[in-house]
Amino acid sequence: MKPVVGLTGGIACGKSTVASMFADLGVSVIDADDLAREVVEPGTPGLQMIVDEFGKGVLDEAGGLDRKKVAEMVFGDEEARETLNAIMHPLIGAAGAKHIKAQQDSPAPYLLYEAALLVETRAYEAFSALIVVSAEESLQRLRLIARDGYTAPEANARIDSQLSLERKVAVADYVVTNNGDLESTRKQVAAIHEKLVARFTSKEWA
Repeated sequence: MKPVVGLTGGIACGKSTVASMFADLGVSVIDADDLAREVVEPGTPGLQMIVDEFGKGVLDEAGGLDRKKVAEMVFGDEEARETLNAIMHPLIGAAGAKHIKAQQDSPAPYLLYEAALLVETRAYEAFSALIVVSAEESLQRLRLIARDGYTAPEANARIDSQLSLERKVAVADYVVTNNGDLESTRKQVAAIHEKLVARFTSKEWA
């Protein structure tokens, strides 16, 4: 099995932007957010489990999961969030394992697993390496306001609700600083990719 490298970061730091740069270099990216959507599609046991727990109010008009409504429901409610995570995490883990197995023929010598809570859940410990994407807090705030339509206090609340970037960076093997200069970000990604290719093709790794 190919080694899997975790990719995480703070909210609105640009994880997806960095993941797409790795994809451009031939690395297969497994996105936990995509898996989270996959496991609660209409007709899945995952969606039924969430409806059973939280009621039909979590569904949109088409019968799918209203992710924004669920996010608002569990934000600030520790018990509800833990209940949701207890449903979602095993489903996402199983789906992730399936995707990892399916990507073994990809060109790069490693796979990338992109997820928001790798450090919080200690899931990063299961990966061969960890990349953390960081950005200045003022930029995180501006991106949240522009991207999600939050007010400044709402954006601050979302940032404050997460584990600090310093804590994430402290356990990282590699850090990408994504403060808006995409060319600089791309160069950092290329340098890390080069190191990972060398690491995972070395005799010591094999």
